[in-house]
Formats: sequence, structure tokens, C-alpha cells
Amino acid sequence: MATQGAQRFEDIRGRREERREGDVTIIREPGRTIIRDDDGRAIIRRDEDQRFRDLGWQGRSERRDGEMRTVFERPDGTRIVTVTDEEGRLVRRTRIGRDDREVVIIDNTLRDRPGRFADDVVVLPPPPLPIPRERYIVDADQADEELIYETITAPPIAAIPRRYTLDEVRYSPDLRARMRSVDIDTINFDTGSWDVGSDQARRLAVIADSVKRVLQRSPNEVFLVEGHTDAVGADVDNLSLSDRRAQSVAEILTRDFQIPPENLTTQGYGEQYLKVNTQEASRENRRVTLRRITPLLTGQNQ
Repeated sequence: MATQGAQRFEDIRGRREERREGDVTIIREPGRTIIRDDDGRAIIRRDEDQRFRDLGWQGRSERRDGEMRTVFERPDGTRIVTVTDEEGRLVRRTRIGRDDREVVIIDNTLRDRPGRFADDVVVLPPPPLPIPRERYIVDADQADEELIYETITAPPIAAIPRRYTLDEVRYSPDLRARMRSVDIDTINFDTGSWDVGSDQARRLAVIADSVKRVLQRSPNEVFLVEGHTDAVGADVDNLSLSDRRAQSVAEILTRDFQIPPENLTTQGYGEQYLKVNTQEASRENRRVTLRRITPLLTGQNQ
């Protein structure tokens, strides 16, 4: 498995194309775009519809007013609509019921049309920690379903000043830090791989059960699945690997445990947030984290 994963990643690396665009470097690879500025900051973006297609969903796409509108229809007639801009960036995701009532799941509309990804970084004071750290970032392998459920339903630990876009949430660690999270350390990845073996996939059952309980109560909640790597290797490689790891876990939550894909979004962070502070190879750092981000997207403090 590790060898196959490494071979696939070598193929991805070999198909990268790099160019300068203004004050940033754009690196394109299959299914992903990495943007790096001259200060060394980098983010990764992906085709927002690919996860649905990888799950076997058939979408219908049409271009309207410079935006791409893709509709995925469930057998029960429910439709999931994803709108992306000309650069493939998610603008909005909605659910249309059989009664044609449309509900916004994610609104990523730009506030002031920033020209650079750095404009999406929100700097806030680090939140105070009113609870023990082990209950703020919960290790899944040491937690039961009740603790995981409590963690992903907890209100923000500090005030949310306003509603934020999805991109602001993705790229702003001080903002995300206002929500408790679960480190899914029941799953670890081999070096250079984003594969999750069937034996490890079963370990997501407790996470999935907790998410289902949340969605039964509130069906429009949004969860961010965050991918991480250890510090070995190039930052571009690690961003790509981490993003693919997050998508792998999100796909399993939908395919094996029937978590609606529209309630999940993913983001890779590479080696930026090490769990174990080491520059050496570390299985603990090759992990995925889950947190509920609905209060950040809606500006709700409860």
C-alpha cells in the first residue's frame, strides 16, 4: 500500500506545471492548485466537485454569468448545487429539496473581492483556553462517542465577531482555533500516501456516529476535515499529500457511513500544525482533524 501510494504521488509530482502570476507562484497538478507568495506562504485549492464525482455522483454543469453551476441529484430527488467561479473557487453550495426549497449550506461569497489569498487571512487574538487542553483538542483513540459528540457540538470558546467566508475559515488559524476539534489519530498514513486501509476505515465509525447525531438535530451543519503531514519533504509535496488525506477521509465518511458530502469540506495544511514537534518522520503528525465550523460561517456564538 505504501509503495503504491508513493508511486502515485511520484506521478502527480511529475505532472506539475509551474508559472508566475503577478506576485505569486501558481503550481498546478492533477486535481489541485497550489498558490505560493514571495513570503513563503502557500495554500492549496481543489476541484470542489471532484469528491462528489469520485463517490459516483453524476453532475450536470452549466456556465452562468461567469460562474459554473453543477447540480448533483440524489435518487430521492434532492439536489446539491455547487457554484464555482472562473478559477474553480467555491462560491456557494446549496441543497434543494423535493419541494424546491433551497437551503444555503456554504456561502463563500467574497466580502470585497480580495485579489490575493493573503487577504482571506483573518488575524484575531488567540482565544483563551477555558477548558483542559485534552478536551479542547480531543484524541479520537482515547475518546468515546459522548466526548466526541460534545466536542463537535460545543459553542465557540471565544466570541465570533462576524460571519466569515469559508476561505477565511480555511486560511485563518486564529479563527479556527475558536472551535474545539477531534484529532482522528485512529487513522495514520504511510509516508507519501493518502490511502486508508479498510481496517482503519472501520475506526471512523465512532466519528461518523457523532456527526450523524449532529446532522439529525441540525441538517445544515458544516464540518471541516483537515489534513496534515509530518515535516519530512518539500512543503509543496506536503500540502498536496495533506489535502488528499483530508479528501480520503471525507469520502469514507460518505461512502461507508452515509454522511452527506455537502456537509463536509476539506483542506490540507501540510506540515504547518505539527502535533509532535519534530522534524523527523512522525506517524502521529500524518493525521486528519475534524471540527464543526458552522458558527464561524454564520457568525453565531451559541
